[in-house]
Amino acid sequence: MAKKKQKSIELKNQNITFSIENRDFEVIRFYPSKMTLDVMIFEDNIKQGMQEFPFAHLPRNIKKLVSPN
Repeated sequence: MAKKKQKSIELKNQNITFSIENRDFEVIRFYPSKMTLDVMIFEDNIKQGMQEFPFAHLPRNIKKLVSPN
């Protein structure tokens, strides 16, 4: 069977960023079915790569911007 393509909401053009423990995160896209985000990680303004980030671990003010509702 073929994998089902998951719906995603592109958020890169909104420039949503937040910091946790001296790391900066830039939100790339949101997957409502999995409640996860793809984020780009920066340490000392150096790109470290992309990572899947759980919606539940976002700061409250960022959740309001990304909210699926």
